[in-house]
Amino acid sequence: MKTKILSLPDLKKAGQKKEIESVPVCKPTDYLLSWGRDKTFAIRTYGCQANVRDSEIIRNYLLSLGMKEKEDFSGADFVLFNTCAIRENAENHLYGELGLCKKAYDNKRDMIIAVCGCVVQEEEATRYILEHFKHVSLIFGTSRINSFYYLLQDCLKEKMRIVDVSSTSFSLLKEPVGSVASRFSKHKAFVNIMYGCDKFCTYCIVPYTRGRERSRDKEDIIKEVEELIKLGYKEVTLLGQNVDAYGKDKGEKYAFASLLEEVAKTGIKRIRFTTPYPSDFNPEVFQVMAKYNNIMPSIHLPIQSGSDEILKKMNRRYTSKEYLDIVKLLREKLPDVALTTDIIVGFPNETEEDFLKTLDIVNEVKYDSAYTFIYSKRPGTPASKLYDNVSESVKHERFDRLKKIIDFYAEENAKKYVGKTTEVLFDTVSKRDKTMISGYNPQGKLVHVKGDESILGQIRKVEIQTSHTYSLIGEIKDE
Repeated sequence: MKTKILSLPDLKKAGQKKEIESVPVCKPTDYLLSWGRDKTFAIRTYGCQANVRDSEIIRNYLLSLGMKEKEDFSGADFVLFNTCAIRENAENHLYGELGLCKKAYDNKRDMIIAVCGCVVQEEEATRYILEHFKHVSLIFGTSRINSFYYLLQDCLKEKMRIVDVSSTSFSLLKEPVGSVASRFSKHKAFVNIMYGCDKFCTYCIVPYTRGRERSRDKEDIIKEVEELIKLGYKEVTLLGQNVDAYGKDKGEKYAFASLLEEVAKTGIKRIRFTTPYPSDFNPEVFQVMAKYNNIMPSIHLPIQSGSDEILKKMNRRYTSKEYLDIVKLLREKLPDVALTTDIIVGFPNETEEDFLKTLDIVNEVKYDSAYTFIYSKRPGTPASKLYDNVSESVKHERFDRLKKIIDFYAEENAKKYVGKTTEVLFDTVSKRDKTMISGYNPQGKLVHVKGDESILGQIRKVEIQTSHTYSLIGEIKDE
């Protein structure tokens, strides 16, 4: 199969400031509507909520062609892999999945296998896919989702591999709200409020793969939330790589606190948001959260390291003291808030003293949970060029020590719910036990109860009876 390259990723170009280009909504052609009839597709998504929302948008495009979704990619007419680039193991997992997909392709040679997401914005990754996985016929970048129909049509008509991973244009996606069927959940929805990031943390690939910061119009966001309410959704999560930066490219009236209040006024039952950046977190946001009961008291506030020296090397624009001051103010305004975080262990040349300062932060904040990672070198980032004198065995030993403390506080925080009543939005049936239904309380705690599918999508009062480290067991008490 010949290859048609429209654009390839260039991390150097990706890091440059550019004028934002707006593009129209992606519309299906008669050719694709005819092709899609009676065809099937499968989607595999790895990574953050932004990847999930991108997959939902592409899913909407495929359903709009009359295609049917299936769980297994074997026998599907179109298979999409939407993959994260934050850590190396996600990239390796993609390559393993593409290898497994080869057998399905050999049995169905007209299958279209596509790869998108942050991973293909990396120069090395795209070249590796092109060289080692000849059965992949469509590769497109995060800024090319709105061109999906046109790229797919080229691929089908010309019977060529199509590659479009631009690093020179970061188009602002005009998102279709779509039907209930296009979202992965029937009760909770992700709503993008902005794209990209301007922070350029030295370890992070996101500014290069997602582009620079640009905000959606407030009116479009509110319209989307109102439409979701009409469709029966109970919860929205406002998404941005740095939600605190929302509106900086549009003027003062677009501040995140103002947007959050406008979303709360829609009357949606529950609102969450992710991810705030510590030094940009405006106290006005805390005031809005305290004012509206439908904004959930659960915040993910990444610290990354407790060492000021390491934070400086990471280009994180706050100190450990400034971070703790934010936590103190936050808990004064919202006493019942649950805090979670991100922590990187083993950043290049991290000393034992640096690591102990991270443990000090954890012992002071007492997080409800944390995403903990051993540093993963990402090609093209400034940190990837740093000499590192810390052995892998030391990094793993520190990681284990950190996880033990994180688990301890998670368990202690969970115990506080026993004997108390909390409200839970139920949205999942247990795969292991069909008589158990699960959901999350306002603080983001996973709660299991005995029940059936009739309570899915409902917010019910639950009395907590027992706790585990990262989940609670209760009984519905509002009947």
